[in-house]
Amino acid sequence: MVVLLVALGLVVGTGAVATSVLWPVVTSLTESNDYTGEGSGSASIVVHGGDSSRAIGAALEKSGVVKTARAFGDAAAVNPSSGSIQPGTYALHTKMSAASALAMLLNRVNRTVPRVTVREGLWTSETIVALAAATGRPLADYSRALQNPVLLGLPAGAKGNAEGYLFPSTYEFEVDATAAEQLQTMVAKCLEELRRLGVAPVNARRVLTIASIVEAETRAKADGPKVARVIENRLAKPMLLQLDTTVAFIFRKRGKAGTTDAERAARNLYNTYLVPGLPPGPIDSPGVSALLAAIHPVAGPWFYFVAVNPDTGETRFAVDAAGHAANVKLFQAWCSKNPVHC
Repeated sequence: MVVLLVALGLVVGTGAVATSVLWPVVTSLTESNDYTGEGSGSASIVVHGGDSSRAIGAALEKSGVVKTARAFGDAAAVNPSSGSIQPGTYALHTKMSAASALAMLLNRVNRTVPRVTVREGLWTSETIVALAAATGRPLADYSRALQNPVLLGLPAGAKGNAEGYLFPSTYEFEVDATAAEQLQTMVAKCLEELRRLGVAPVNARRVLTIASIVEAETRAKADGPKVARVIENRLAKPMLLQLDTTVAFIFRKRGKAGTTDAERAARNLYNTYLVPGLPPGPIDSPGVSALLAAIHPVAGPWFYFVAVNPDTGETRFAVDAAGHAANVKLFQAWCSKNPVHC
C-alpha cells in the first residue's frame, strides 16, 4: 500500500509539473497574436522616412497599439496600400487590431508633421527663426548649417551665401529632418523654380537679386514688372539705383519708410546710393511673382518710382526727375501725417 501511494504521488506530481510547464506553450500556440476592434485610449508613434512594415510594426507593439509586430506585418502584407504610409507622427489607440491600426496610419487625418510657411521677402536670418519655431530645432543648428554651402546644395554662383536661395513656400518636413536637410529642401526648391521659369544657371544670381528688390519694393503684383523695368533702365543708362531697400538690408531694418542720411552714407557694397550697379546678391527671398517680374519686366520709359502711401503700397512711377520730385512730395505729405512710420 505504501509503495502504491508513493507511485501515485509521483504520477500526480509529474502531471502537475508537466501541466505548469506545457500549458503556457499550448496557450501561446492557440492564442491570437492580434487584438480585436478599434482599441481605446490614445497612443502615438513616429514613422520615419524609409521605415519598413516590420519597423512600423515594432514601434506599434512597443507603444501598445497592436498586440504583436507580426500581426501588423501580416495585415500590411495583404493590403497593397501599406507601402504608402507617410513619415510623421500618428495619433492612434491602444490595443487595436492590426488592420485597424493600418487603416489609421493610411488616413492622413491622423498624421501630423512639422509644417512651416515661409513668406516672401524674408531675410535668411528671419527664415531660420521661423523654421526653428515651427520644427523645434535649435536656431544654432541652422546657423551652423548655413556655414556649409556645399552641404546645402548652393550653386557656385551663390558665392557661399544662402540669401535669396531659401525659397518661400509651405513645407512639410519629416519629423526627424535636420536643420541642414530642411535648408537643402528650400535651396532645391529655389533651383527647381528657376529651372521651371527658364532661368539659366549663369543668370540665376542676377535674376534673384533683381527679384529680391522687386519683392522688397512692391506690395501690388502689378507694380513688380514696372519696378524691374526701372532697375533695368537705370542699369543701362547707367545710373545709381538709389534704393532704400538695399540700405535697409545692410542694417536689417524694418518698420520705417525711407532711410536716414547717415544710413545712406554707409560704406557698404549693398548701398546702392554710393555703389553703382546691382548689389552683390539678393536682399531677401523672392517669390514666383517677383521672379516673373525680374524675368519679364514690362516695357516702359520710367527711371524713378516711390511708394507715396506705404500703408496701401500705392506706388508712383516717373520718367524724369521733375515728375519724381512731385511724387516724392506726396510721400513726404504722407510722412507728415504718419511721422512714427518714417
